[in-house]
Amino acid sequence: MDNLLLIIVGAAVILAVAYAIFNYFCVKKMEEGTDRMGEIAGAVRIGANAFIRYEYKLVAIIGSVIAVVVFLVISWQAAIAFVIGAVMSATAGWVGMKIATYANVRVTNKARETGDLGKTLKVAFKGGSVMGLCVAGFALLGVIVVFCVFGLGAHQIKDIADGAVGKNFITKLPESFTMTLSGYALGCSIIAMFNRVGGGIYTKAADMGADLVGKTEAHIPEDDPRNPATIADNVGDNVGDVAGLGSDLLESYVGAILSAVMLACELFMHGKFADTAFLNKLLLFPVVFAGCGLLSCIIGISYVLIKPRLSKNVHMELNIATWISAGATVAAGVLLSYFMFRNVDADVMKAGAGFKVGAFSPWLAAVCGIIAGIVIGIISEYYTSYDYNPTKKIAQSSKEGPALTVTQGLANGMISCMLPVVVLAVAIFGSYQLAGMYGIACAAFGMLSFVAATVSVDTYGPISDNAGGIAEMSGLDPSVREITDKLDSVGNTTAAIGKGFAIGSAAFAALSLMTSYLYAFTGVEAKELIINLIDPLTLCGALCGAALPFLFSGMLIEAVAKAARKMVDEVRRQFKEIPGLLEGETLPDYKTCIEISSQGALKEMRVPCIMCILFPLVTGFVFGPMFVAGILIGATIAAIMLAVFCGNAGGAWDNAKKYIEAGGVEDEGKGTPAHDASVVGDTVGDPLKDTVGPSLDILIKIMSTVSLVAVVVFSKYNLFGVLGWN
Repeated sequence: MDNLLLIIVGAAVILAVAYAIFNYFCVKKMEEGTDRMGEIAGAVRIGANAFIRYEYKLVAIIGSVIAVVVFLVISWQAAIAFVIGAVMSATAGWVGMKIATYANVRVTNKARETGDLGKTLKVAFKGGSVMGLCVAGFALLGVIVVFCVFGLGAHQIKDIADGAVGKNFITKLPESFTMTLSGYALGCSIIAMFNRVGGGIYTKAADMGADLVGKTEAHIPEDDPRNPATIADNVGDNVGDVAGLGSDLLESYVGAILSAVMLACELFMHGKFADTAFLNKLLLFPVVFAGCGLLSCIIGISYVLIKPRLSKNVHMELNIATWISAGATVAAGVLLSYFMFRNVDADVMKAGAGFKVGAFSPWLAAVCGIIAGIVIGIISEYYTSYDYNPTKKIAQSSKEGPALTVTQGLANGMISCMLPVVVLAVAIFGSYQLAGMYGIACAAFGMLSFVAATVSVDTYGPISDNAGGIAEMSGLDPSVREITDKLDSVGNTTAAIGKGFAIGSAAFAALSLMTSYLYAFTGVEAKELIINLIDPLTLCGALCGAALPFLFSGMLIEAVAKAARKMVDEVRRQFKEIPGLLEGETLPDYKTCIEISSQGALKEMRVPCIMCILFPLVTGFVFGPMFVAGILIGATIAAIMLAVFCGNAGGAWDNAKKYIEAGGVEDEGKGTPAHDASVVGDTVGDPLKDTVGPSLDILIKIMSTVSLVAVVVFSKYNLFGVLGWN
């Protein structure tokens, strides 16, 4: 029966990837439009391909070093799983970037040919669906490979059931299935961190340079072909908001699923229950639930693509696709939960895993996560959409200048942190009451169980943004840009919602990983896990951990500022030195701006990315495991607040600018002082929403995963332990 369930998940993966391939070629065979449109799209494609190649070369070197260390210190199984995770994440990001660079110009052309918002939406969403289906498909494919090859083929699950976990040939430390799963999650996290940070620095350096000089100094339209930074800006959308987004949510998806699987292993190994059949069900449930979610997403995505005529209410159509995916997942989940756990003794489930509602306990816990994700999404929409008062207030504040624009946006972002955190707290408590710590892990993968749909909706945004840029640079009728701007505006809100899902799931997954982390070094005799926060060592770790997200965020903002400063200087130089550029008589030097963004991103992303890997390792080998436990607690709490603030403040600033451009503020519009002020606010928010915010959820998961992998080593070998200070 277990094998049958894995076959069903495998079939879901094959169907999703096949659907993605079909949509890929459907988009690619569409017409690009005029020669000028094809020329611009080609330049964007070349720039995106060049950057991703250079980035992946750098990541391959760093990843190879990590794989060798994992092989020597942890296990060969974990090292191979690490490589599999890295390949899956990198492939998903690369495929998503490729389809985005093909879909953008076809969206522009569809708007040009038809003037129909619904038909244009369908093309953009079809391009986005390739990314969404690949994210979930490749993530689950890797999980199935690791499960079948190492869990079943190499008998690591049987070894856990028999209590016969092997030893590493050098360190003689345990090499269990949890370490192999951690290796896979770590591989996904490494790629996600570099894609998000590198892509985020690239895109925001170009975006800020283009806006600060083009809009506020030269007073030329956004994406005007006279602006030298426009091509780099459009390239950045693909490498940051598409490749980075895909790798980010793939990593979140994998972390959520595997946190539940690893926790089940630890509960069994620490004597919480002895029923091996129950163990197998706990291991399989997250994977099969994710497979059901993937099938549900195929149905939800098909609604938008198959529906004969879409309405002009873009947001409603996208929401319906998401709701169908979520609803079908919930319905399939209740059947799965009953089918898998109906024959397990209720007392065993309650005593071993904390199941309070029998067979339905893990499903109800997952539903807690789904509801929490939807509610957080609604809250994010309220604080970022210009249909509601918070963003309208920012737009109105722009009439008083950039200072009040920034001030109002900061207030909006800070206020927006409270409700999502309350929702997370309620969901954490509720899922724990329903199914113990395993229930919290269920809430994590429940929140991301329909990730294929949410990523499809998210990716359509930067595709639409690119389409608008191509329309402007190609000199098409303004009506084309109006269509793409409507799509892009909704995309800003859906992106903020997607970031809310990512950080929410990160909180659940980090808590589950923390439990596995504590079990990993407390020994099988430990029946209860206790962290003494008033212990000086743990408290010091929590304080340092709380400061770490701010240090990390500051480094990213400074990296964007450095690259943006060079971009601003270059754009000003070209406006000054190239004769006839501002008059439209000659084209700018786009290539130099692309090189500035590429070099800035590749140079500046190394230190913050490597820091988040080394920080828990170095402190662990110096101060020991309880200090690192404090770091993980402090970093998780601070990162959640900071990520919500950055995502919502940045999204609101961006949409406040678009609200003014759409004529929402009386007597104001493009080129007015209020619009200039809103551009400044948008520029301040750019690195927050697209570089810092999305990277923070990866930060806490990569630190948790690195700590989980390495704690078996530094719990035995650390300086404070040698000195007798811990």
